[in-house]
Amino acid sequence: MTTSATADQAQTIKLALSRIGDIATLPEVTAKIITIVDDPKSTARDLHLVIKNDPALATKILKVVNSAFYGLPGQVAEIDRAIVLLGLSAVKNIAISASISRLFTGEKFSDKYSARDIWRHCIAMAAATREFAVLIGKRAHAEEAFLAGLIADLGLLVERQAFPDQFKEVIRQASQSPAEKPFCVIEQELVGADHQALGAALANRWKFPRGLQTVMAYHHRIDNLAEDYRLLPTLVYIADTLCSHERVGFHLMARGQTLEDTHLESAGLSESDFNTVREQLPGLIADSEALFSG
Repeated sequence: MTTSATADQAQTIKLALSRIGDIATLPEVTAKIITIVDDPKSTARDLHLVIKNDPALATKILKVVNSAFYGLPGQVAEIDRAIVLLGLSAVKNIAISASISRLFTGEKFSDKYSARDIWRHCIAMAAATREFAVLIGKRAHAEEAFLAGLIADLGLLVERQAFPDQFKEVIRQASQSPAEKPFCVIEQELVGADHQALGAALANRWKFPRGLQTVMAYHHRIDNLAEDYRLLPTLVYIADTLCSHERVGFHLMARGQTLEDTHLESAGLSESDFNTVREQLPGLIADSEALFSG
């Protein structure tokens, strides 16, 4: 990208963030949770004091903690115990995931798609990314993987709200069969920035950890990343490719995206692992929707 194009994209992003209104800020309690967990001096008690004042969020966190995924012995009925069992970072990721669903509302933005279709694709990516993380022995980071998949395409919501007419045209062109250009290229041409750049800018405003910002900025161009920063974006890339090829929700972003053996190998996955998750995907989506929707 030339210096001029980079400046134009920066201006587009600045304009977009000025137009997004109610999605420009995280819920106050979620922002507090991120601040607490990112402070090395914080304790489980600090986190508990914040979450207990939001009964709806506390209920969602307990619902997730008591799901079959964690397999904890007995039911966890108290937030402070959930925090101790899971750790601050895992609870933070669950809290963010639980608060994200409020953003996916509104009428249809095209003849075929609404914001809930984006949500369904995001929840599918989240579930698949988490499952891939478990398969490569990263169960301790499974909730981070889930969150990474869930937020990867948040830039679409920025685009939809800031540039609605251009977004409709992006969808129209990307829906052509076969699509003449990748979704991100069409976005760049019509909007001035793709959903990766817009999402990363939103994540920066929300003060998300650098790793999650990297996922949002590079999940369609993982080869541009240094090897040390590539694992989580690669897992999301693989999950996105799977969910798009399975036509889950708003799937145009990666409909033409290819999955090479080298992608699986670099993430520590086998073709058998991929096929296992593909077979399990409907059930994984149903379970995750039940936990986080609404």
